[in-house]
Amino acid sequence: MPASRWIRPLLRGLAALAAGLYPLWAWWGLRHWGVLPVAAALALVMLVRAALKRDLESWGFFATASLLALASLLLDAEEPMLLYPVLVNVFLLWLFGSSLRGTPVVERLARLKEKNLPPEGVRWCRGVTEVWCGFFILNGLTALATVLSGDRSLWMLWNGCISYVLIGLLFTGEFLLRRLVMKRRARG
Repeated sequence: MPASRWIRPLLRGLAALAAGLYPLWAWWGLRHWGVLPVAAALALVMLVRAALKRDLESWGFFATASLLALASLLLDAEEPMLLYPVLVNVFLLWLFGSSLRGTPVVERLARLKEKNLPPEGVRWCRGVTEVWCGFFILNGLTALATVLSGDRSLWMLWNGCISYVLIGLLFTGEFLLRRLVMKRRARG
């Protein structure tokens, strides 16, 4: 297998992993190295992701990371770097919320698997998209509260652990509930 066939997916995976682990390495990096390395690393990771994915969302994350990095450097403060999870939630709220005016994000994802989604499936997807919007509001506000608290351990606990657990629970819970509801509807 030529190297070019696996390098790009590998780099995309590593960049996604680095972005997902941002709270951990930001927390550690700010404590040990300061603002400059963390700011530069975040901007670089987001630039790599954007260059590899080449979509509007990735370039939006890169722009956000770059603005926060610049603010951290100009202000010589770590708080802008800690705001990244807050702004990710704002962006995801906008992405999911704006999709409610047309085809909701969850419906688009569902149609990747099931082209002929029944009307009750369409309604379900709209409702799930609305639930995700509520989640992004609550998660973003909590992430902001952890920044404002000044407690970096609390920031790390929420943004690097609890929020991911909640995302997993919401995703898994919706999946299991959907299967249960669809089985009941299929039966009668």
